Amino acid sequence: MESLFFNPKSTFRNPNYNNKTAMPEILYEDNHIIAVNKKASDLSQSDKSGDESLDSEIKKYIARKYNKPGEVFLGVVHRLDRPVSGVILYARTSKALTRLNEMFRSAEVKKTYLAIVKERPPEDKGTITHFVKKNEKQNKTYVYDHEVKDSKKATLSYRVAGRSDRFYLLEVELHSGRHHQIRAQLAEIGCPIKGDLKYGAQRSNEDGSISLMARRLEFIHPVKKEKIVITAPFPKSDIWEVFKNTEV
Repeated sequence: MESLFFNPKSTFRNPNYNNKTAMPEILYEDNHIIAVNKKASDLSQSDKSGDESLDSEIKKYIARKYNKPGEVFLGVVHRLDRPVSGVILYARTSKALTRLNEMFRSAEVKKTYLAIVKERPPEDKGTITHFVKKNEKQNKTYVYDHEVKDSKKATLSYRVAGRSDRFYLLEVELHSGRHHQIRAQLAEIGCPIKGDLKYGAQRSNEDGSISLMARRLEFIHPVKKEKIVITAPFPKSDIWEVFKNTEV
């Protein structure tokens, strides 16, 4: 089976959390799917804020590039929190959307994230499982060590991939896709993500981001049946530059 790898160089612009979203760097594109490098201010999908979103910008791009009249189809396969950067995947056909939705549901997509934390984890690598419950009013996820009403099981694996004088770089593989899962579970083990005030970080990041990125997606193409590996470059900020030579 052929494997296709994509890892272009970044052209980063600092996020500013206004209501404008520019077309991001394209990491992969064919007739069935498109993956882009989300900045840590972009909305994955339109919401009640009324700010422009990535899906609308990608639709405009496709309409221009392929001279498509009328409404352009673009299916939202998964989402990234607004202050998170990295790889995000969309479907360009209903066939691809249906198959990708099933692949995400059945954990056939390998999702690798990178997180920068101040505190060292209890162990250099491990797998952690909790039960999580979303509070809709607070837009926050609470973590429990046992099942409670309306909670969902959440599991991730991590390893310490790098360290600096003040911070640790964690490589995280997500085994389930719960709301704010990485943010909440890392905070629960005493390792809140840098800049993530909602989950216990002491200070915010100047650009409004949190130091969490979706580094890589690995999956079998929903139509071509080739293995696809899509990797996002590190954001161009001082804290990420510290770890730029880390093998992750």
